[in-house]
Amino acid sequence: MKKLLPTSTAGSLPKPSWLAQPETLWSPWKLQNGELIEGKQDALSLALYDQLRAGIDIVSDGEQTRQHFVTTFIEHLSGVDFEKRETVRIRNRYDASVPTVVSAVERQKPVFVEDAKFLRQLTKQPIKWALPGPMTMIDTLYDNHYKSREKLAWEFAKILNQEAKELEAAGVDIIQFDEPAFNVFFDEVNDWGIAALERAIEGLKCETAVHICYGYGIKANTDWKKTLGSEWRQYEETFPKLQASNIDIISLECHNSHVPLELLELIRGKKVMVGAIDVATNTIETPEEVASTLRNALQFVDADKLYPSTNCGMAPLSRRVANGKLNALSAGADIIRRELATK
Repeated sequence: MKKLLPTSTAGSLPKPSWLAQPETLWSPWKLQNGELIEGKQDALSLALYDQLRAGIDIVSDGEQTRQHFVTTFIEHLSGVDFEKRETVRIRNRYDASVPTVVSAVERQKPVFVEDAKFLRQLTKQPIKWALPGPMTMIDTLYDNHYKSREKLAWEFAKILNQEAKELEAAGVDIIQFDEPAFNVFFDEVNDWGIAALERAIEGLKCETAVHICYGYGIKANTDWKKTLGSEWRQYEETFPKLQASNIDIISLECHNSHVPLELLELIRGKKVMVGAIDVATNTIETPEEVASTLRNALQFVDADKLYPSTNCGMAPLSRRVANGKLNALSAGADIIRRELATK
């Protein structure tokens, strides 16, 4: 991307009310069969339109064709029984009923490739596509087969690599792996988590990103954040190894968080998607608030490597609020571009 400070979103955008219940995670589809396929494509087109209208430079599908950023991918794999469920602790934060790994996990067919081809036909803008990361995938299941988090993560890494290569062939410019688990399981991240992530990107020629945040603006996450104190230094545990990894871009949370921005110095040299939009509030940022976050980040990130973005996905927000935030992101980035042009 040659444009200075190219903007993007971290992931999901709100779904239209005719497709799923607005402002709700895991919302069931309101359509079925052929109508659902057409409805998903219409929603994807609408999400693209909203991004382009707001001036977003690197666009995505807004995750319109998936109910959840992790489980929709897993649903397409063999070896996982969605009827056989167990209750597990998700990222040491909240309990959830999850499917069970009952045999070897395998990818029988592409999951998002047709969706990516559809999006590619609609725009000439750079496309970013999000996939769940291996560690976050294993944290969303009960494993009754491998009985080893590391072994299951490596299997998922191989499967993700298969999908990523086909997404690249479909015209995707940046493939992002969502790893909120990287902010929780620090020993595992450094022991094998980053290595598994590098297995997932093996052989890719397109750019790759890892998104590490503090989660959607849901109660379980906001309650957890209240326990983290005045400084959130979780990134300090993983940034050194990520800086040395083959991942091109690191996507993180900055605005309205207690992350000390000097931690960005640990990944100096990497491209950084700086979260300048708070997804845990309905308050729409002003362009100057966005600009302030970006201005502060520029102390630790070179301007040609800074990508303004959102803290996380915006699926739980209303479309009106999300669009307002997208407009603020673009306007804030414009302020900084003008400032840099006068230096």
